[in-house]
Amino acid sequence: MQSRRQFLKTTSWTALGLAVAAGWLRPSEALAEDWNQAAFEAKSVPDVLKALGLAGPPKQSDAITLTAPDIAENGAVVPISVASTLSDVKRIAILIEKNPSTLAAQFTLLPGADPAITTRVKVGQSTDVYGLVLAGDQLYFTKKEVKVTLGGCGG
Repeated sequence: MQSRRQFLKTTSWTALGLAVAAGWLRPSEALAEDWNQAAFEAKSVPDVLKALGLAGPPKQSDAITLTAPDIAENGAVVPISVASTLSDVKRIAILIEKNPSTLAAQFTLLPGADPAITTRVKVGQSTDVYGLVLAGDQLYFTKKEVKVTLGGCGG
């Protein structure tokens, strides 16, 4: 008897393979966006923005909601949500200022997608967490301080 997880895994890969074989989906569309290694290896917020190729300074915005705990008891698994009411949102990113790698996550959204993401990230020490949103050709941000009692990046 197959477990539910194994069944879903098998049928997902089968459906993806059939879509490619039928010509409904090109293999390049089935893969994730290219990995921007320089952005994920950047050590500061300005370096991340430069590596992402985002020109000009970001503007602080109340149209972005960053949800994160005030105090994270375990920095290894900190839930973070970023949502925006801005129009034409193309990209959402999470930056953690004092982590060894500042860029924790980046999501590219398709047109018409709900501009909201939720994930869990590692936070090495108490720091500012940034929610970045690329809407149209302008970059916006909001930030929140998260205090960590047990570090998640080797601490």
